[in-house]
Amino acid sequence: MLSPTFWSVTGVIVHALIVMIALLVIPTNRKPSSATAWLLLIAIAPYIGIIIFLLIGSPELPPRRRRDQRQMGRLIEQAIARAASDPAALSLLQPALPPFAQPHAALAHRLGGMPAFAGNRVELLDDYTAILERMAQDIDQARYFVHVEYYIVARDSATAHVFAALERAVQRGVKVRLLFDQIGSRKFPGRKAMEHHLTAIGVDWRPMLPVGKPGEWLRFDLRNHRKLLVVDGAVAYTGSLNVIDRSYHRKDGLFYDELCARVSGPVVAQLAAVFATDWHAETGEWLDATHHPELYQQEWQATGSSLCQVLPSGSGFEDENNLRLFTALIHAAQRRLVLVTPYFVPDDALVLAMTSAALRGVQVTLINSAAMDQMLVAYAQRSYYEQLLQAGVEVLQYRQPILLHTKAIAVDDQIALIGSSNLDLRSFTLNMEVSLVMYDPAVVAELHRIFAGYISRSNRVELAAWRQRPLTQRLLENIARLTAALQ
Repeated sequence: MLSPTFWSVTGVIVHALIVMIALLVIPTNRKPSSATAWLLLIAIAPYIGIIIFLLIGSPELPPRRRRDQRQMGRLIEQAIARAASDPAALSLLQPALPPFAQPHAALAHRLGGMPAFAGNRVELLDDYTAILERMAQDIDQARYFVHVEYYIVARDSATAHVFAALERAVQRGVKVRLLFDQIGSRKFPGRKAMEHHLTAIGVDWRPMLPVGKPGEWLRFDLRNHRKLLVVDGAVAYTGSLNVIDRSYHRKDGLFYDELCARVSGPVVAQLAAVFATDWHAETGEWLDATHHPELYQQEWQATGSSLCQVLPSGSGFEDENNLRLFTALIHAAQRRLVLVTPYFVPDDALVLAMTSAALRGVQVTLINSAAMDQMLVAYAQRSYYEQLLQAGVEVLQYRQPILLHTKAIAVDDQIALIGSSNLDLRSFTLNMEVSLVMYDPAVVAELHRIFAGYISRSNRVELAAWRQRPLTQRLLENIARLTAALQ
């Protein structure tokens, strides 16, 4: 029988080996804050820590999915090549860029493979019910295809008319394809009934990033958080809205405010390419011009004057595309910068960019929410307030019981960005996201009008009062902030 001393010595050796291996493996290609959090967890609780790291320590998608994500740019290159003989089309697809847009458009193109396209029309929509109604109206006009991709899709009283429009489209002979995130949609009532209904009405649907798929290991918190709708390659929607009731079926009286863009014009092809890539990842079917010419019957025509660009991001890309562009936009601000996000758990570079902008005289405003649906995130994001306030950043909290779910940025009076991406580590590192960048002062002016409404429904966080919060709250904030770094 082995002595207790043997087991004690063995435990010490195994502990030391785990820590040494962790020191070699974890810091590689990982941010210092994330590496430090992982190493601290493993040093304190080595056996539990190493198991958790093996389960969720790698933020990478499987190789096949990473390859798919990088094909979006190829689809856009093919679209530009097909327009090579049409000078009018090329003027939209390869436009001369104004100086303020050039560096950011070049960066986004390099990161996501999609250049800025001219000739677009942008409508910003911030009425929850009206957005769903407008989507149903556009689906009712479809002649060729409808592509739906949302993190959350639920069939309920608020979305019934959207599902009815999808059914009518199928009955007209329109091909309807639908993607929803498996984990994102799973917790809502009636999911199985919704799936049966989609099949019954003839919609071709798939869950995105299914956990437990044979032959493909995927950590459960790597999710597809994108939100987009494409109709006939002519009209598209993207933004923060999910296809679900405004209450998200919560029992605590919480409701959500959202912001979406309805776009027409050449940039719709870029959102279509995002869907096509995600569809291929789940089905193996390429929705390209060779296999599906019916998807590319739209003509390259200007519907407006907005210069727009789509930036896909996520763990399928080598770089944190959204974080890089967001940080560049913040550094570029000269007069006014407004950032709206429901979840604010940034990395050091983004915090430094925001505080530096404020210190050099830019009016920087962060609009967050007092209401929160994720307590860990609520405490983590509030741990950043004091640092921001000290630098002169204006921090506003949207009043309860509404959670402002909008994800948007306005830079001076020239650049606007909206999409699915939060200003948090999850959106930067783990989630697949999509952002729409608009280099158009008219769109920015409209966005500032919407922001003015947000500000009127918010309370300002004052530095002196914030410093008086209880010690227990500070402790919870710091614990939550450290936990959030485990990416």
